[in-house]
Amino acid sequence: MKTGQFRMRQCAIEGVEAVEADTAHSFGRHTHDQFGIGVIIRGAQKSASGRGPVEAGPGDMITVNPGEVHDGHPIGGEGRSWRMLYFDPGLIARAVLDIGEGRPDDFVFSQPVMRDSHAARRLLPVYTAMTQMRETLAPETGFLQLVASLMDRPKAFRFVPPSISRAKILLDDDPAAATTLADLAAASGLSRFQVVRAFSEATGMTPHAYLIQRRIGAVRRMIAKGTPLADAAFASGFADQSHMTRAFVRAYGITPGAYALAHS
Repeated sequence: MKTGQFRMRQCAIEGVEAVEADTAHSFGRHTHDQFGIGVIIRGAQKSASGRGPVEAGPGDMITVNPGEVHDGHPIGGEGRSWRMLYFDPGLIARAVLDIGEGRPDDFVFSQPVMRDSHAARRLLPVYTAMTQMRETLAPETGFLQLVASLMDRPKAFRFVPPSISRAKILLDDDPAAATTLADLAAASGLSRFQVVRAFSEATGMTPHAYLIQRRIGAVRRMIAKGTPLADAAFASGFADQSHMTRAFVRAYGITPGAYALAHS
């Protein structure tokens, strides 16, 4: 892979996406609606994670939880490369039930960076099995073993006040709606300024930035199902396709068109 490239690869299991990157691109604050776990192959990066500021270098595992606000900037001038797997939350929930023999548990990645060479060595074969597309036994086995190895680690939660939870629910329920700050204030019982301040403190994003992330997540799901780009932009609440494209590239580093090609 040449420097500056992103490559999305098809996976043997539905609900999994694989991304290879070699880039000096700086990602602004954004979220994913999936669990993400990967390994830095070359170079290093620094991130403002929802679990604290971190740095990661070669051989380190990097993780992100659904809805977690984070960014990513290269350290040094040569960029960095990584391999990432993104798992739909439903897939993780089913794996946790299997591993717990029917006992539910709230799974989260507790650390944004894991300097654990054994864990990294477990992840890369899972990545390879997922992307070879030969059969599902090896990727399913490796995936379950990987999740099981991470379930016993301490959990870390970010507290969200009930007032802000109500505001988040309003945005989550209909990201395409033209929700106003007054709407969020009414839902939360706070003033408009209090909403902006408390929302940013609780989530790491302003309400508007959070709304854009929810719309990008909706776009990603629609494109993966074959929705035309212009239709996805309109249905998710963006003013037009170019506005959607700019937000998508800032968050994911690739265009919606490239994402669509990876799922065609």
